[in-house]
Amino acid sequence: MSRPRSEAEYLARLIPPSASATSFGRRSLLKGALGAGAALALPGALAACGSSSSGAAKSSSAGGAAAAPSGTLKVGSNYSDDVPKKAMQAEADAFKAANSGVTVNINTVDHNTFQENINNYLQGKPDDVFTWFAGYRMRFFAAQGLASDLSDVWGKLTGFSDAFKKASTGDDGKQYFVPIYNYPWAVFYRPSLWKEKGYTVPKTLDEFKTLGAQMKKDGIAPIAFADKDGWPAMGTFDIINMRVNGYQFHVDLMAGKKTWNGPEVKKVFDVWTELLPLHQSDSLGRTWQEAAQSLQQKKSGMYLLGSFVAQQVDNGKDLDFFPFPEIDPAIGADAIDAPIDGFMLAAKPSNKDAAKAFLTFLGGKEAGAIWAKSDPSNVLANSEADTSTYTDLQKKSAEIISQAKSIAQFLDRDTRPDFASTVMIPQLQAFIKDPKSVSTVLDQIESQKKSIFVS
Repeated sequence: MSRPRSEAEYLARLIPPSASATSFGRRSLLKGALGAGAALALPGALAACGSSSSGAAKSSSAGGAAAAPSGTLKVGSNYSDDVPKKAMQAEADAFKAANSGVTVNINTVDHNTFQENINNYLQGKPDDVFTWFAGYRMRFFAAQGLASDLSDVWGKLTGFSDAFKKASTGDDGKQYFVPIYNYPWAVFYRPSLWKEKGYTVPKTLDEFKTLGAQMKKDGIAPIAFADKDGWPAMGTFDIINMRVNGYQFHVDLMAGKKTWNGPEVKKVFDVWTELLPLHQSDSLGRTWQEAAQSLQQKKSGMYLLGSFVAQQVDNGKDLDFFPFPEIDPAIGADAIDAPIDGFMLAAKPSNKDAAKAFLTFLGGKEAGAIWAKSDPSNVLANSEADTSTYTDLQKKSAEIISQAKSIAQFLDRDTRPDFASTVMIPQLQAFIKDPKSVSTVLDQIESQKKSIFVS
């Protein structure tokens, strides 16, 4: 299936307007570290990412023909779950087959460990190429000089819309990122279970709550939920906020321009408080994979998450989804989160030639087809890649992305990384633990926001 022609128009809304990242200090991304240059001990696996390589290829001499890449290429990967890990290895194997002089070493680190330690990782001795996210977080590190310009790589790439290029561009107008795929957040469910129980897709919040109440009567947890790792609850906040206050409010709130303890955000948490009884209990002690298993086992009826949930549920075969329902008819239900994942180049790679060759390969249609065959949960960024292997879930994912009028990157990618990690994670978890504490939670967020979003 070819990608919808209208996708470029909708993806153009991926990057919200924000202040230049060059005005930001080197604030730590690590939880609890608001000070500049905070140094925390890295887990052994991630610290080992920066080991030196003895086989780095030498750049060709000025005016000479470009030498074939050779030596050892180091890739830092947060694809720690089985499906994307295998997809990453398949990409590396295909690149190695076409470039026999290159040895590709993939250093896979647990996704959350990688993300929480990214600041120190990049300021230390990172791998040549590393997995990361488009948009605000990419621009943040590019502005700090912690990533290399990939404009020359982009000069060799085809099949990307202007919107994807925009999502890969830093504040200086240069490209620092090669996108691989994006994926929608929605409410996922097992069609076989719903057919058995006679459930139908809700169109409004009242219908959603009524369905949840029926599931509880049937002995099923209505909404699978997990927030042990801190980020899943951000997706719940995002979607309720965009349904209650609209996409532009989301953009302004993430940029520090709106008040967290005002009536708009308070209403978001009022709606969330009403829905919490429908969520799986004890969510702070559960990973997203464990919550997904409850959907797989039909112990839960729904799961608000990204389409990567297909990695855990029958490989996406008995899985369908619908957009989170409308809350305010004046705002509608046409805004979604659809984050873009991909790769970046370290500021001082030990093997730049092989790294850029690998990034050019990753951005090509061949690599896109390989990823599509290996991972049934995402939508390819390169429109020229073969999508004939797309599952029904992938086809529907591409459709919902193309139809959305507003697309966000996700809370922790649309705002300052220090604010997301050190403020939002603990405060959202405090709310989940004690919904009655919401006023204190919002006052705390607003107070800390003022100290972080400084002019």
